[in-house]
Parts: sequence; structure tokens; C-alpha cells
Amino acid sequence: MSQADLLIKNATIVNEGHRYQGDVLIQNGRIEKIASQVSVPASVRELDAQGLHLLPGVIDDQVHFREPGLTNKACIETESKAAVAGGVTSFMEMPNTKPPALTQELLEQKYARAAQCSPANYSFFMGVSNENAEEVLRTNAKKKEVCGVKIFMGSSTGSMLVDNYVTLRKIFEGSELLIATHCESEPVITANKAKYPEADDVRFHPLIRNVEACFESSFSAVQLAKQTGARLHILHISTAKELQLFSNMLPLREKQITSEVCVHHLHFTAEDYAQFGTLIQCNPAIKAPEHREALWEALLDDRLDIIATDHAPHTWEEKQQPYPQAPSGVPLVQHSLLLMLQYVKAGKISIEKVVEKMSHAPAKCFRIQERGYIREGYAADLVLVDLEGATQVSKENLYYRCGWSPFEGHRFPARITHTIVNGHVVYENGAVQPAPSGQRLLFER
Repeated sequence: MSQADLLIKNATIVNEGHRYQGDVLIQNGRIEKIASQVSVPASVRELDAQGLHLLPGVIDDQVHFREPGLTNKACIETESKAAVAGGVTSFMEMPNTKPPALTQELLEQKYARAAQCSPANYSFFMGVSNENAEEVLRTNAKKKEVCGVKIFMGSSTGSMLVDNYVTLRKIFEGSELLIATHCESEPVITANKAKYPEADDVRFHPLIRNVEACFESSFSAVQLAKQTGARLHILHISTAKELQLFSNMLPLREKQITSEVCVHHLHFTAEDYAQFGTLIQCNPAIKAPEHREALWEALLDDRLDIIATDHAPHTWEEKQQPYPQAPSGVPLVQHSLLLMLQYVKAGKISIEKVVEKMSHAPAKCFRIQERGYIREGYAADLVLVDLEGATQVSKENLYYRCGWSPFEGHRFPARITHTIVNGHVVYENGAVQPAPSGQRLLFER
């Protein structure tokens, strides 16, 4: 499809801590002009955004789209459509596919697939095993083209546990890319399983994958990063105790150690297992209410840097298995922005802060080139939202291949009206629109 020019008129623009009325002109996939009023020829499509808020597109730094090898659960095409339906214009996808992305060739195959079918922009993490340190360090040559290196310092739901200290040290010392970690201590988890040999209910999950399992692993990762000078980003923080490892004393651009919190840890607590069961079983586990409140406090005071999803779909049949046979993971990417806008409406967080944590901060943390902001010259990755509208979640409007969501039946007090990727309207009128594929994210390193 050809690149069409677009003028967004009368929007309430939310960007870089400010909110103001204005027009945004998009030409050749870029933001050409931002002004209180912009005039263009009649041939340019105008989109009247009166009463709507214009935000930078969401950048989700942690998703599992399951391709290759696990496409009965999800694939890049279906989940990226769900992403743009939820206002997510760029994603970074994890390596625990089948086969896992443990070689440069397998990593590039994922990029090639996304270039064929993803309406959203994309990047893929290089995976680490106990045996592939040299291969991982070859990614240094692609540091401007790959988002980072992913280390599972906990086995989670795959077979990529890295517990060889020599390998860990080699990666931390040698990687020129950001190192993202899943932190749960496998020895602690194993010991906890022995304490609860008859655990047959998901309410045991936060007792087995408990606070100490998270803290011990996160503490080890932080110590290793401090010793080596590595750039460390710890994913899906879920406990109050881990928050002591992070600081708000430096601007995000200057932090060597950063953190992410996921929407399900901000929304659900262990009390919700009674209603949702294994549907909200995930790793790290959703824990007691006091952890959720501590996470909110740390998010608002900037000890936690990024809001993401850890979107991780499994089939309905898999999730109906009893605990502990049911796999961990929750599909979330289509509703993460709507969930945070619900908290905006409730007065828990400002819309400016949501934009900071879901758009600006991922761009800063990963040093993404010319995305994550509404700035002249930047890529036109944008989302229009109606804070007076509503979205009723049902199976019929889900784009996930797995076909279910823990939010089915829920009514969000906001609506995403349009998602724009590289100047193309890819979501409009409640449906994903035909458009060219998104672009590979590039990084300033």
C-alpha cells in the first residue's frame, strides 16, 4: 500500500508530561508538523479527533508470540493484530519458542517472519542457554538492530534456565546490549515444592514461587551487573521486597539497572485465584495484596520504570488442566492500555504517567530510535483514545489465537478508536485494517 498523508485535527495531545490541544500532520510515515492549527490540501485525509486523546503508541518490551513451534497457542500475525487493536505499536518478543532463538540464524528467521505479517513494529531478544555464550556475544555486531539479550534466571515454562555461573558472568561481562532477566531462584522454588508435596490448587502458586525466590534471583542479577558494569533490566517485578534493589535518584537515561512491572501484577492479587483459578497463573506468581500496593507506589515514584504485559498465551484446554499441570502465562497485550486507562479514570494514575511508563520509558530504556514520543521528525506511531467511551470484552472481539482473556465480560471505561503505525491507520472502527507490515526497531547504541 502507498504511504498516505494524514492530518489529525483537534486532538488533546498527551506527550512528555503535558496535555494540550492541537493538530498533527503525518507525511511519509513521519510526524511532519505539530501545531494548534494545521492547514493542508483537500486531498489529505483529515481525521477529526475532537474529544479524543492522542498518545504515542505503546511500546511493549515483553511479549511471547509463540512462533515458531508453538503456533497452536499464538503466532506473530495474530498477536501483533491483537497488539495494534490495543494501541501497542511496537513490541519486543522473547526467545523461548520452539526451537528457542539461541543462534543468530534462528533469531533472524523471526525477524523475517515479522516483516511478512506484523502490523506492529517489532524486535526480538537473543536467547541464552548454559551452552551458547559465544553465540550470544555475536549479537554485539547487531547491537543497533536487536533489542537485547534475554536470560531466564528461573525456568518459568520453558527449558532455557541459565544457572551456570561461568556462562552468566561471561554474558554480563561481554554483552554490549541490554540484558533482560527473568528472576526466580530455582533452588528456592525446588525447596518450596518439597514443603508442599500435595499442592493441587493454584493458591499454592505464590507460596512455591514466593517472595524469596524472586528476591534472591533479582539480588544476584543486580550484584552481577554492579560487578561487571552490565546494562541490566529486570522484568516483571512482583514483590515489595525486590523494590529495595531499585532507585529513583537518577534520570532513566542514566540508570544502569532498570525494572519493569506488568499489568497483571498491578491489577490482580492472590485473592483473585478463587475466581480466576489457573487463568491468572503466571511466573512470577501474582501475590498477596500488599505486594500490589507496593508495586503501585514504586511505579508512581519511578523506582519501577516500565509498564509491560508479559503477554503469554496458552490454549483454553491447557489452562483448564489442574494445578500444577496447567502452564503459566496470561494473554494481555490487547487490553493493557485499556486497563491502565481504567486506573486513570479511577484517579490512581495520571494519563501523562501512563504515557511515560508505556511509551517514553521503553524508548529511553532500550534507546529506540525516533519512536515513543509525539515529536516532529519521529515515526508516526500513535493511538487515539476516547476516555468517555467504553469497551466490552467478549470472545467475538479478541484477536488472540488462543481465543480467551481473563477480562472477558469486563467493561473498560475507555475505547481505542485508532492505532497508527508508521503513518498507516492499522486499527479503526473496531477492526484491524489492511496495511503494510511494521518496521524493525532500531537502537541508538
